[in-house]
Amino acid sequence: MPGKVLRSVTTTMEVPFFDVDAMHIVWHGHYVKYLEVARCELLDSFDYNYLQMQQSGYIWPVVDMRLKYVAPAKFFRKIEIHAELVEIINRMKIEYRIIDAQTKELLTKAHTVQVAVSIESEQMQFESPQVVLDKLGISK
Repeated sequence: MPGKVLRSVTTTMEVPFFDVDAMHIVWHGHYVKYLEVARCELLDSFDYNYLQMQQSGYIWPVVDMRLKYVAPAKFFRKIEIHAELVEIINRMKIEYRIIDAQTKELLTKAHTVQVAVSIESEQMQFESPQVVLDKLGISK
């Protein structure tokens, strides 16, 4: 289902001092943490966060992550992290936008791809388990 937003959330946070460099700009590696915060909120929105994944017999490792830095996030500024679930049938693809909450300037664009792996067999699944589709109200 590429292109269709299946679920979305927005989370807001203030850039903490310990995430910035001497120029008060967020160090590039911390953006991954911001994506994870939004991803967890998105997964919570359909009751399939990491504990529920494990309980259903699957783990979902990130197999691809892309970030495009457009403008810097800065110390003490509020940022909004928008996360949109855009694919789920064969993989879980989430697209992100990080924007300055005050100016609405786009700071970063990103996406992550996760795939289901059976805990029992340790084999990657080539389609998403029915349990996650059920939680989203999707039928194959």
